[in-house]
Amino acid sequence: MTTATTQSDDLTPAGTPRQDAARDHLWGHFTRQSVYEPTADGGAGARLPIITRGEGAYIYDDAGKKYLDGLSGLFTVQVGHGREELAEAAAKQARELAFFPIWSYGHRPAIDLAERLAGYAPGDLNRVFFTTGGGEAVESAWKLAKHYYKLTGKPTKHKVISRSIAYHGTPQGALSITGLPDLKSMFEPLVPGAFRVPNTNIYRAAPEHREDPKAFGRWAADRIAEAIEFEGADTVAAVFLEPVQNAGGCFPPPPGYFERVREICDEYDVLLVSDETICAFGRIGEIFACKDFGYVPDIITTAKGLTSGYSPIGAMIASDRLFEPFRKGTTSFPHGYTFGGHPVSAAVAMANLDIFEREGLVQHVHENAPKFRATLEKLTDLPIVGDVRGEGYFYGIELVKDKETRETFNDDEAERMLRGFLSKALYDAGIYCRADDRGDPVVQLAPPLIIGQTEFDEIEQKLRGVLTEAWSMI
Repeated sequence: MTTATTQSDDLTPAGTPRQDAARDHLWGHFTRQSVYEPTADGGAGARLPIITRGEGAYIYDDAGKKYLDGLSGLFTVQVGHGREELAEAAAKQARELAFFPIWSYGHRPAIDLAERLAGYAPGDLNRVFFTTGGGEAVESAWKLAKHYYKLTGKPTKHKVISRSIAYHGTPQGALSITGLPDLKSMFEPLVPGAFRVPNTNIYRAAPEHREDPKAFGRWAADRIAEAIEFEGADTVAAVFLEPVQNAGGCFPPPPGYFERVREICDEYDVLLVSDETICAFGRIGEIFACKDFGYVPDIITTAKGLTSGYSPIGAMIASDRLFEPFRKGTTSFPHGYTFGGHPVSAAVAMANLDIFEREGLVQHVHENAPKFRATLEKLTDLPIVGDVRGEGYFYGIELVKDKETRETFNDDEAERMLRGFLSKALYDAGIYCRADDRGDPVVQLAPPLIIGQTEFDEIEQKLRGVLTEAWSMI
C-alpha cells in the first residue's frame, strides 16, 4: 500500500493515516475518485479535504484552517454549525427511545413533528409521510400520485412532468424525473413516463422574453399545458417543480408563473408537487417557499433544512384530498422506509424549528435577503460575471466569456475553469461553495441563515479575488 503524505498525524482507530484510509475505503458521492489515487510518477495523489468541526457559519479542516460555509454543507445547515441544543435533543431522545418504526405504530416525536409541519404548510396539506431524505420524498410523491388516481377511477394517469436541467434525486423514480441527461444515461432504462418542459432561466431565454418577465413566465407555464395535452391529460398524474430551481444555477419563477401553473394543474386534474428539498425552512424566506411565491401545491416534498442537517429526515406532505381514499376500508399505501420518521431525527427537527421561531430566522431572511442580493450584485462589474440570480439566501452566479453576447464556455473550457481551477481556488481562499456545470457554469451560494452583512461582505470579497484570477487565466 502506498502511504500518502499527510498534513497531520491524524490516524484512524486501526492506526492508518486517515488520508490513506479515505483513499482506500471511502467512496465519495458524486466524486471523481481518480484524483486521490497515486500518480504515474509515484506521487501521492490529491489530498482529500477532511472537515473536522463547525461553528456558526464556519467550518474547519484537519489542519485547523477556517472556511466560511457558503453552501450550508449542502443547502442544509440553516441554523449554523455547533448548536449544542440540537445535539442534546438527539442524545435525550436516544436515551428514551432510540428507534421504533411507524409501521402501524407511532411515537411522540413523529406525531408532534407531523402536527407541526401540517401547521406550517398552506391549504389542506395536513398529511405527513416521513422519509429519510429528499429523493425518497420525491419517490414517495410519484408513487402516491399513481396510487391515488388508481383508487379514484383514473388508472391511466401515471406520467409526470418536470423541467429541463432540474434535479430531483437519485432513486430510480426520482432520477427519471430529474432533467439532467448526464446523470441518467448509465442507469437506463429508468422508470418510464417522465417528460421535460423548459425551465425559467430568463437569462438564457429568447431576447423578446427577457424584456417581459411576466410574459416569459406565462410562456414557460404554458409549455406545461402543451406537454399535458400532447401526452393526454388522462395519462398525466403530476408536475414536479422546485420553487427556485437549483440545478443550472438558481432559476427563480417569473411573475405569475406559479399562478398559471396552478390553473393548468386544476384544469387538467394534475397534481402540483412543490419539491422543496432545498427551498424550504427559510432558504427562500418562509418555512415553505410555496408561500413566498403565493401558490398552494397538492404535495410538498422536503428534507435537508428540516433538521439543519443534524440528523437525516425527509417528508412528503400531502393534501387531505389525496389522503381521502386511504381513510376507509382495507386500503393502505404500500410504501415505507425503516428509518422514516426516526424518533431521534424527529426530536432534532422539533428542536431545530424551536430555534427558527425563537430567533426569528424567517424574519431575519426576509430582512437581510435584499442586502445579500445587493452585495453579490457588486460582482457584476467583473467581466466574467454574466448574471447574479436567486432569492432569499440562495444564489447562482453565472460565468461567461463575453458579457455583451452572453457567450458561455465550451465543455473543455468549463472543465478547466471549474474543476481545474475554481473549485480548489475557492477552497484555498477560505470559502466553501459549489462551482457547478449542470447547465452553464455557475458558482452557487446558500449560506447558513444566521449570517448578515459582515459575512455577505466576506463572501463577496473572497469571490471577487478568485473570479478576478479566473478571468486572467482565460
